[in-house]
Amino acid sequence: AMSEARCVDNIRVLTADVVQKANSGHPGAPMGCAPMAHVLWGREMRYNPHDPSWPNRDRFVLSNGHSCALLYAMLHLTGYEDMTMDQLKQFRQVDSLTAGHPENHLVAGIEVSTGPLEIGRAH
Repeated sequence: AMSEARCVDNIRVLTADVVQKANSGHPGAPMGCAPMAHVLWGREMRYNPHDPSWPNRDRFVLSNGHSCALLYAMLHLTGYEDMTMDQLKQFRQVDSLTAGHPENHLVAGIEVSTGPLEIGRAH
């Protein structure tokens, strides 16, 4: 089994790579929040990537676009079908599922959205 530290490091590296490839975004918040995400997604939250609308699921609500690479990485690592490595490689690109501010109507596992940048309201 992979050590806790190695799991966190993998999340950190993946989020940094996603941001670096896009040449856009902020790696600090996703890297800094990786330990919290590992504990929540790995131990605490109840969810089913094969049934993302399961009514009794826990919801991970992310309200800051600066950390959205973390949300996308966790969806990928926990098995959400739509969040493929190819989608991660398209982070912050036009017409990708991995917009700079997550949109809940585009991807299973994104529970709420503040909408595109500067809209500032929940959908």
